[in-house]
Amino acid sequence: MLSHSMVGTNDLAAARVFYDDVLATLGYGYAGENERAIFYSDGLNNFVVGRPANGEAAEPGNGMTVGFVAENPAAVEAFAKVGVAAGGIQVEDPPGIRVNPFGRFYNAYLRDLDGNKICAIHGPMMD
Repeated sequence: MLSHSMVGTNDLAAARVFYDDVLATLGYGYAGENERAIFYSDGLNNFVVGRPANGEAAEPGNGMTVGFVAENPAAVEAFAKVGVAAGGIQVEDPPGIRVNPFGRFYNAYLRDLDGNKICAIHGPMMD
């Protein structure tokens, strides 16, 4: 449905270190970069972290989250652990089960080095 998701950064080099480590836990690999952005892919889904095209400072969107599908709860746990070790900040509750109108999911939320909210999510889980 989407071609890609993108978040802004003010430091491409730091973002590369963070996202190389964090996205590897979910099967995403480095796909290249240019002077403005770094590209990642799992072969189906694409993610970009880059400087805003308007030249202004990157700022996280209030109410915005980029969610990545995780293969299992262990991948969600790895995402959270590696993300915090790489300088991210755990937000909301620790990794675990959340329930919403779409079902039961195992997920974790982080803020990256620029304050963007990202999530790893596995589910829906069956009882």
